[in-house]
Amino acid sequence: MTDTPSHRRRFVAVFRPSVRRLLGKLTGRESTRLILTVTGIAVAIMLLTTVSAVALGLASQTAVQSDDVDYWVVPESGDLQTVAVSTGGPQLGDTHDITANITADNRVDFATPVLLQVLPVNTASGTEYVLFVGVVPAETVSPTVAGLSTAPLTPGDPYYADGNYTGTWTGEAVVSPTTAELLNVSATDQLAIVSTDRPVSVTTVADENLTTGIGSVPVALVHLSELQQITGVTDTDAADQILVTTNAAGVKPQLEDVYPNTVVVTRTGIATQDVSTSSLPLAMAAAAFVTALVVGVLFTATMMGLEVSTDRTTLGTLSALGYSGRSLTVLLIAETLTLALAGGLLGVFLGGLATIGVNALARDVFGVASLAVFRPALLGYGLIVALGIGICAAPYPIWLSRRTDPLAVIRQ
Repeated sequence: MTDTPSHRRRFVAVFRPSVRRLLGKLTGRESTRLILTVTGIAVAIMLLTTVSAVALGLASQTAVQSDDVDYWVVPESGDLQTVAVSTGGPQLGDTHDITANITADNRVDFATPVLLQVLPVNTASGTEYVLFVGVVPAETVSPTVAGLSTAPLTPGDPYYADGNYTGTWTGEAVVSPTTAELLNVSATDQLAIVSTDRPVSVTTVADENLTTGIGSVPVALVHLSELQQITGVTDTDAADQILVTTNAAGVKPQLEDVYPNTVVVTRTGIATQDVSTSSLPLAMAAAAFVTALVVGVLFTATMMGLEVSTDRTTLGTLSALGYSGRSLTVLLIAETLTLALAGGLLGVFLGGLATIGVNALARDVFGVASLAVFRPALLGYGLIVALGIGICAAPYPIWLSRRTDPLAVIRQ
């Protein structure tokens, strides 16, 4: 019968000296290949974690971006995807009254329904499509919604008129620089929206754009009731989501009871909300995983193979001294996994630094506060993939070591 504890002791007896032997080689003169192996694995893991962090960031843009909003109430059955593609899904009803009830809570600083509609706009050169965002501007604060300040809009929702939609039509619109360039308009110019003859004019061209993972989105910010009238949803007082500003954490349970079949998304930065169902981030993460694994295994196997070829004398001597083939296998596995773990730790660290760099670049170039998010789970993910690289790369140096003839080595 097999003595399992005995086999385990023998395994540990070989594994520990193998690690010490490897550390000695790393500090010796013949450490170039080993250092290159660690570096190669580190680069692969760095790219893996960085791309995965970007994928998480892209997948996390589930609601309209706003630096002043702490919570979003969104339909549970809707696709929580980036704002550029989240129109046309399930909507909330009776939003003016519901928002008024939310605002009545002293803990809430500001709340507004948000209606998102992509509308065609006629221009001199043809028809262009713009994302119109309907909101109810506040009187005392000026939050940003979809990257645009609500300050230039008349406070409140004048056209709503207590639900009759017979009040004063303001026709005001705040447009992003991308929209102004696309439509070739400036302040006071009228927008020729195809679906209505209601007058809508540019009040202000904002300084900032709404940016997503695919670039800047042409946006126009208007009053909610006016966009509801243009799109024909006044009967249900519909909106896609409700944005809430508050510093009180206890408000969230109340918001969860506002509507049935809704979820409350907490703002902790544009790239740290709930993960969406978009396929692009998943494809990016999968491609990064396959690339890191394939490149890491090929590089590690090649460098460890060269190391075994160079170290034939030592391996042959160990075989002549009584090391069995199993013991030599454990020795090479220990060396390969130790190098993989070291490369994984270095790669995750470099990936964290690269994530900071990506966010800094996105902030300076695209104006996005946070494009990538480095979650603690990426640390374990990177180390697991690094160990996987070591396991997949180990058979090649083991096969080379089995081809070493101890007697031939000794005769040399």
